[in-house]
Amino acid sequence: MQTGFAFSKFADRLASIVELSSDDLDLLARMPSSISHLGPRHRLHKDNQPCHCCLLLQGYLCCQDADSRDAQITSIYVPGDLPDLHTVYDGRVDHDLLTLGSVVVAFVPHRYFREISALSPSMSRALLSLLLADASCLRNWIVNLGSRDALTRVAHLLCEITTRLRAVGLARDFRIPSLFTQSDLAAACGLSAVHANRSIQELRRSNLLQWQSKTITITDWNGLVRLAGFDPDYLRLRDYDTIEQQPGPMVTPHRRPAAAALLPQAR
Repeated sequence: MQTGFAFSKFADRLASIVELSSDDLDLLARMPSSISHLGPRHRLHKDNQPCHCCLLLQGYLCCQDADSRDAQITSIYVPGDLPDLHTVYDGRVDHDLLTLGSVVVAFVPHRYFREISALSPSMSRALLSLLLADASCLRNWIVNLGSRDALTRVAHLLCEITTRLRAVGLARDFRIPSLFTQSDLAAACGLSAVHANRSIQELRRSNLLQWQSKTITITDWNGLVRLAGFDPDYLRLRDYDTIEQQPGPMVTPHRRPAAAALLPQAR
């Protein structure tokens, strides 16, 4: 059976929401892919009729209308995600998919997903589950922007990203590579850059996290969850109890740096 990077990341993601059989894994092992390393702010899907999906292996991607005035980020993707799986069924692309920092991606032909769906009802259900999870996540983002105050928006987003990373075997120590510039965080939470920075300062003062230039460390996971009112059911994770319900870290925080150093400035 294939044990390559692309195969293992996709298997990790599917296993986080559905139970995979040995036959499912055999089908996944046949996945053809082309690996690419992309730099920051690279725009994918320059054509409107893509013939492949983008499987994220390292780094972060986002959906963003890069040409609009406010450049709102409407979703963020972590390793193992297939942000454009919908193009297998409808090839129209109505949004920009951009890299947040440097990433590694695998391009997988649409025909592969059609083939495994035809060969296996369980894999067809698994792909549908991915689409349903994406739709559920988008609905929660709408709630985040429309019903939560600035501090809660930022806290909720950090809880979500951390949980999704842990679901695919990453961030086990509650430490994640920072995916945001100051402008990115503001665009994801519908805030001004100044307001986003103030929210991070407040989270630091409350000893809920540390944010060095390229690393976020959740120092009080349970406290952050309480502040955000975070309920992960919308992520549709199969084994959330084993993924998350562990004693949250309580790390003695370092001395707080000057406010200007709290978040990296937009590149």
